[in-house]
Amino acid sequence: MAKRSATSAPTILLLAAGRSTRMRGADKLLEVIDLQPLIRLMAARCVKAGPTRVVLGPNQAARRTALEDVSLEIVEAPEGAGMAASFKAGVEGLTGPVLVVLADMPEVTAYDLHVLLALSEQAPDAILRAATKDGIAGHPVLFPADLLPDLGQLKGDDGAKQILTREAARLHLVPLQGKRAITDLDTPEDWDQWRAARH
Repeated sequence: MAKRSATSAPTILLLAAGRSTRMRGADKLLEVIDLQPLIRLMAARCVKAGPTRVVLGPNQAARRTALEDVSLEIVEAPEGAGMAASFKAGVEGLTGPVLVVLADMPEVTAYDLHVLLALSEQAPDAILRAATKDGIAGHPVLFPADLLPDLGQLKGDDGAKQILTREAARLHLVPLQGKRAITDLDTPEDWDQWRAARH
């Protein structure tokens, strides 16, 4: 298969603009794992795998502070426009593939990101979606460059589901170990259960 040119290198897009409304006053991305806030941990993993752009929302100064000294680009999505606003801000000006990573999934590793990026080199037209070993689709998701306009025109809070449905023939599931691809922590109870299982 033809490999893409160096001028269209992938960008890792870390979506971190959500308001943590289900955390009842806490910020899930500032929860501490291994002595650092989750958002910094995830950003560091992304940076290990490749050039990284983080999408934040307005008035998220604590998250910005947590990312200080991490070599990445920060862009801002407007308030109240849903997940679509994060995609629009995230892909603006890009020309290569994007590997979309959700910031509240602490089990996704830099190695996982490397695997998806390497597979994309071999199949540059494919949509690559992380999954469990038994085929439950999750995240991250790598979108080829030709879908950037579609990502930039999304509306609402459904993410890229409509694109994934429409382009199902191009979608390939990539199994990750354990439940990495589907473990997201949205509530205090999620965090308590995850920490208890971890220790």
